[in-house]
Amino acid sequence: MSAHTTQTAPIPAHTDSPPVARIGDHSAFGTTVAGLLLATWLVGASVVHLTQGTAAVGIADLWGLLTGGDVPQSALVITQSRLPRLGAALLVGVALGVAGAAMQSVTRNPLASPDTTAVNAGAYLALTLVSAFGFQTGVLSGTGVAFVGGLAAASLVLGISAGGTTSAIRLVLAGSVIALGLSAMTSVVLLLFPWETQGLFAWGAGSLSQRGTEAVITAAPIVVVTVVVLLTQTRHLAIMHMGDDAARSLGVPLVRTRLITVVGSVLLAASAVTVAGPIGFVGLCAPLVVRLLAAWVRPLRKQAPFFVASAVAGVALVLSADVAVRAVFGAVKGVTVPTGVVTSVLGAVALVVLARKLPPAGDHHALASMRAGGAFARRFPWLIVGGGVVGLGVVMAVSVMVGDQLVLLGDVANWVRGDASVRLDIILDTRVPRIVAAALSGMALALSGGLLQTFTRNPLADPGVLGVSSAAGLGAVVTLISVPQPSFVVLFAGALGAASIAAVVIFGLSSRGGVSTMRLVLVGVGMSAGTSAMTTLLLVQTDPWNQNKAITWLGGSTFGATFPQLVWLGIALVVAGVVVSRTARDLDVVQLDDVTAQLAGVAVDRSKVVHLGVAVVLAACATATVGVISFVGLVAPHAARLVVGKRHRWFLPLTAIMGAFLVVLADALGRSVLAPAQLPAGMVTSLLGTPYFVWLLWRLRENR
Repeated sequence: MSAHTTQTAPIPAHTDSPPVARIGDHSAFGTTVAGLLLATWLVGASVVHLTQGTAAVGIADLWGLLTGGDVPQSALVITQSRLPRLGAALLVGVALGVAGAAMQSVTRNPLASPDTTAVNAGAYLALTLVSAFGFQTGVLSGTGVAFVGGLAAASLVLGISAGGTTSAIRLVLAGSVIALGLSAMTSVVLLLFPWETQGLFAWGAGSLSQRGTEAVITAAPIVVVTVVVLLTQTRHLAIMHMGDDAARSLGVPLVRTRLITVVGSVLLAASAVTVAGPIGFVGLCAPLVVRLLAAWVRPLRKQAPFFVASAVAGVALVLSADVAVRAVFGAVKGVTVPTGVVTSVLGAVALVVLARKLPPAGDHHALASMRAGGAFARRFPWLIVGGGVVGLGVVMAVSVMVGDQLVLLGDVANWVRGDASVRLDIILDTRVPRIVAAALSGMALALSGGLLQTFTRNPLADPGVLGVSSAAGLGAVVTLISVPQPSFVVLFAGALGAASIAAVVIFGLSSRGGVSTMRLVLVGVGMSAGTSAMTTLLLVQTDPWNQNKAITWLGGSTFGATFPQLVWLGIALVVAGVVVSRTARDLDVVQLDDVTAQLAGVAVDRSKVVHLGVAVVLAACATATVGVISFVGLVAPHAARLVVGKRHRWFLPLTAIMGAFLVVLADALGRSVLAPAQLPAGMVTSLLGTPYFVWLLWRLRENR
């Protein structure tokens, strides 16, 4: 495993510096002031934290406990509930802060963190599997389980994202999509083992609630020892910022240093997950805060102080987030709100800030340079598309027959003629509409992804990666929760409104000096993280009925689809088909670059607005119809491009066919493999799409 990636920022002149730029004048006065302010903030936040909760505990009670006063009831609350929660906040903050600093240092990548390398997702999946199958591991063994899962995920992400000129963005893409796949696996386990994994949904967003001090006391030695070991590597890491050749000439053991740093980072993140669940983006935000402070506090430019300050910043972030949650939602409701929701929103903001600071570099020519289509496809594209139509018809016919109840073709023929039994009527009256819904939503998501890939010129773009689908999901969840029995039109309006706002925000924030492809993707990932966190917040605050309904819908379920609900999706597909059929030749030129398109007479800006608007509407319609389904907008366009080439006259129809094929297949598998239990189609597409994405990103890596 190699954790090395290409440097994305100027190399500091001092060999003992973290990867930050030197800005402005610095003084000892700035260091002193920053230290005093931070210490005051931490002490004040800790005191406030101890006074928050359902039981009345004030500052006088804290002082009485500290001085040995007679406060027996308050003492029990403080020692058994408040102090364990505060200890968890301190421990998790230190662990994630140092883990993020170490990952960013060893990869020389300001976007590396336990979240963007999928460590948290891998650790969470491992612990969920252990809980589901009833293994008794204890807290210490739980850390080991989380460590194995996190290390496996990090190894995969770092391995496929290393190399190339845009490894910073590629790491976020790889980590985000692999984390999405791992989360889908976790969701499957939670769905199949609801009693064994009860309570893990809220914990999965990061919760500091503790049952005594056992978890904190057990994990603390692991965190302390690991932090000390990582501090011993800081000088080697500082020298490595000069480049591998220079570091090797100075005697730095590169492989050993990277191995120790990566393993130590994963162990810290695993310890944090074991104690409090996957609290998101602290490992990204804490080092970012320190890098910003380094502009005024000179010692923070050195590697060891950078690690220590990241630990302190991590504590400040986690503690402040937990205080804010209980201050805003109150003592009772604040208990149910995961602290990780707040930190994930902060992480989304951090991703946007970093995206706007990154240079406008990226995989600009990745799409144009990819191999696409063979000689046969170039000569007979209509035959390829026709074969796709036949294949789609076959898989839809098979899908009608399979499920918890097997149906024969003769039964289907009787149902069409109206001669079927009551049992068959019930089965097929519910099964056929959901298959049609799967096909139409697959077409919409695939076309949306194809248009996004064309205009971003990035084969890794899709509505999910760019945050459009998650924003549409947030809008629909708000509608589901706030409107009793909402009609499809109302649900669609909520999804479309949220997706449209998200698209405007994403493109607005990405347009500094022109819309940068990679900046656009990174802002989209931030939008996805933020909207997903807000969705989780809504789900944990609503009643169990709405929560189960929304969770099932978010999994991308075709259950309960009816033909009247498909009208708007069908209209959107017809309109989109008319638009792209008229502009197919323009799209062929736009996928190259803006200059070539302008020379060919294409109104690039207007074309972007129209086609990206079509992409957003298609994604919103599909999301409102069947929920959030991932990877279709990524996999289908890429597969179609490999088969039939890049001419949009044939590429887009085949993309739609392959998207429909994928979702119909996923729906059939979800209804059949574990019958009578059912898996939502969105979960199945995530399970199918993650390996494909890994292969795709690895292939793009090899082409560099």
